[in-house]
Amino acid sequence: MGKGGNQGEGAAELEAPMPTFRWEEIQKHNLRTDKWLVIDRKVYNITKWSSRHPGGQRVIGHYAGEDATDAFLAFHRNLDFVRKFMKPLLIGELAPEEPSQDRGKNSQITEDFRALRKTAEDMNLFKSNQLFFLLHLAHIIAMESIAWFTIFYFGNGWIPTIITAFVLATSQAQAGWLQHDYGHLSVYQKSMWNHLVHKFIIGHLKGASANWWNHRHFQHHAKPNVFHKDPDVNMLHVFVLGEWQPIEYGKKKLKYLPYNRQHEYFFLIGPPLLIPLYFQYQIIMTMIVRKDWVDLAWAISYYTRFFITYIPFYGVLGSILFLNFIRFLESHWFVWVTQMNHIAMEIDREPYRDWLSSQLAATCNVEQSFFNDWFSGHLNFQIEHHLFPTMPRHNLYKIAPLVRSLCAKHGIEYQEKPLLRALQDIIRSLRKSGQLWLDAYLHK
Repeated sequence: MGKGGNQGEGAAELEAPMPTFRWEEIQKHNLRTDKWLVIDRKVYNITKWSSRHPGGQRVIGHYAGEDATDAFLAFHRNLDFVRKFMKPLLIGELAPEEPSQDRGKNSQITEDFRALRKTAEDMNLFKSNQLFFLLHLAHIIAMESIAWFTIFYFGNGWIPTIITAFVLATSQAQAGWLQHDYGHLSVYQKSMWNHLVHKFIIGHLKGASANWWNHRHFQHHAKPNVFHKDPDVNMLHVFVLGEWQPIEYGKKKLKYLPYNRQHEYFFLIGPPLLIPLYFQYQIIMTMIVRKDWVDLAWAISYYTRFFITYIPFYGVLGSILFLNFIRFLESHWFVWVTQMNHIAMEIDREPYRDWLSSQLAATCNVEQSFFNDWFSGHLNFQIEHHLFPTMPRHNLYKIAPLVRSLCAKHGIEYQEKPLLRALQDIIRSLRKSGQLWLDAYLHK
């Protein structure tokens, strides 16, 4: 329990001793209308401020009642700037006898991981190579130019159209990986420049919303593969994932779809439809409902450019069909790459683990090669990316051996797979979860 002092949010600092709290008290404040969290043993009341959090109120709310130190360090580049906003939220600190970690989390793992982070900082692994990202942007623009020239020179026949669609789908996939870099603030030291270029790439080059992506993706990083916290495992009853969910659905006799066949219908409704149907609709509706006019203007600039470019060759209806065919192709690329690192890993309810253990349980790597790096936007280093999301992707391979050593020291499994096996594991995982559902569903 707290000992004295004003517990209201934003209480002015007093000369009196700072109030102290036990974890038992802090963990009670994990409600939507009552949120406390701990950073570096300091207790903050974020209840009202969370709605103004630049990364979204959900991602910060997912750590209510917990120690959020490692998540705080992982997501923010300019810590001194961020701490200015935290001062009015400070309400106390952990009692001296309380451990720094809640719920019995392994303090030695946490200490060793923070030492590893310090080593990465000393190695300048958070410093980006500007030329690397400039060349990636240049090769995207080059593909956009090649696509237009192909139709301009060879005409709008079937063969030039299909070739152009594949070139544009490739440029869209690569633009997706590039916006991911800027969205994670991993290119420029100043967040403002990262945000600005992020809006240009995801908005003007892809027709999507930076704010939509931020609010969704940061939740995934904060609590990967955790039901009700990671939106990437919210399958809207279309698929059942992991072990706990299919068994629960089976016990409750829930059968929205024949889940024992989900590894088969995945090919029909997973990769083909995620971007052209679900994401495209969700992004547009989110911008309109939230009145996010800046992101909407960026998205409109993409569609304007696309239709001005291709309506002269295909007409209005033909250009719409052409756009959705490109989205259809890109969607396959996106789904297979993003799921190969996560869907075969542990997917469960909130386990309350330390940062290192929680990220390793939910992620795996794919072997390094020039093609794998390019094809996946360096998300083949998913483990390192999740541990250090602001680290430029071209440095992830440098920290990987040190991460592997730390995992070996603490007996944490570090998984790395060949690309083909990682893709096959998506289907194996869906088949396994579907069978668990069927067994529980048929069990009397």
